Amino acid sequence: MTDPIADYLTRLRNAMKANHRVVEIPASNLKKEITRVLYEKGYILKYKFEDTDNNQGLIKIALKYHPTTRQSAITNLKRVSTPGLRRYAGNGNVPRVLNGLGVAVLTTSKGVMTDKEARQLGIGGEVLCYVY
Repeated sequence: MTDPIADYLTRLRNAMKANHRVVEIPASNLKKEITRVLYEKGYILKYKFEDTDNNQGLIKIALKYHPTTRQSAITNLKRVSTPGLRRYAGNGNVPRVLNGLGVAVLTTSKGVMTDKEARQLGIGGEVLCYVY
């Protein structure tokens, strides 16, 4: 697998389209941090990190849906920076997603955070994905 973050986002996308309640994803530290950011922003219901026999671990994510319409809390997940073409944003040009209604997930020198947090700290970084 050449792009584990794209695989992570695709697994989430496929689970939401199939209306699954829980999705299991192989763990890495970056994926754990992205999951934490999605939980803090209210896009997922719960998450749990589990250890497995191969020491890689597993992330179990409970997806969030509207109670009556069964529409997912995440409308779209878009991978921005890829291994072949990295997308960096300086401290002055951190992107806004849907004029502030969505979230851009960045990896910075201070850790993984949203576009709003990066703007408040005045730092830039690699733009991993857009979530809205």
